[in-house]
Amino acid sequence: MASYFRTTKSNAKIVALLKLLLLSYFASCFAGNLNQDFDITWGDGRAKILNNGNILTLSLDKASGSGVQSKNEYLFGKIDLQLKLVRGNSAGTVTAYYLSSQGTTHDEIDFEFLGNLSGDPYIVHTNVYTKGKGDREQQFYLWFDPTSDFHTYSILWNPQTIIFYVDGTPIRVFKNLESQGVPFPKNQPMRVYSSLWNADDWATRGGLVKTDWTQAPFTASLRNFRANACVWKSIKSSCNSGPNNSSTKPWLQELDSASEARLKWVQQNYMVYNYCADTKRFVQGLPLECTVNNTTT
Repeated sequence: MASYFRTTKSNAKIVALLKLLLLSYFASCFAGNLNQDFDITWGDGRAKILNNGNILTLSLDKASGSGVQSKNEYLFGKIDLQLKLVRGNSAGTVTAYYLSSQGTTHDEIDFEFLGNLSGDPYIVHTNVYTKGKGDREQQFYLWFDPTSDFHTYSILWNPQTIIFYVDGTPIRVFKNLESQGVPFPKNQPMRVYSSLWNADDWATRGGLVKTDWTQAPFTASLRNFRANACVWKSIKSSCNSGPNNSSTKPWLQELDSASEARLKWVQQNYMVYNYCADTKRFVQGLPLECTVNNTTT
């Protein structure tokens, strides 16, 4: 009997060890390898991929910023990326994370994080371009310090909607209103981009606060890139086969009632600018998507 219990205990240890190894494996799969996911495209050495591909840092000094782009193009999906923003006095700087196609009629889905004076909150600037036209800005404060730790910023993009998420909480929805005459980005594949650059002509208080170069170099960090998305290669999508439903393609999901409530909470408490409410800017009338079905995209 004692021998049986010793054997059972030993088997339990083996099972526990196997579970731990499996968890480690799946965690590493989620994290991916940024060397495999991204190319450094500019910055003359200011962007670095470190720690065996687990961390990507972007740096900005008076001479230059830096940037990266994904190796793959995507046409629909859910893109997750964790960022830790520039600490301290980051006024004038912009850390950008966005999807974009190429050309003068490009599509684009933007997260831009506008730097601040030390102690002031960051502003999250969002925008959606279709066929080269943007001017659809919404801006938000965050309900946490985005410089003290990594947080997850996600873009869900499917033929019906675009949803911006922060740590799983939706902050903005841009719906497909093509039936009402509003263009929607659905035909051009996009890469994922991230960059850190100087925009002190507009980024902080409309350009009133300039970059303090004595604080340079400024550094932002990225990790845990995940693309649950359709890879576009040779004019074909990797998602062309298989059924189109949210169980096989999670990026086809819509907001449920709990997520709708979270969206409303963010927009009521943390939104600081909405182009759909800016009648002074659009003196000839608000953009069509702002008035169709009383939507606030």
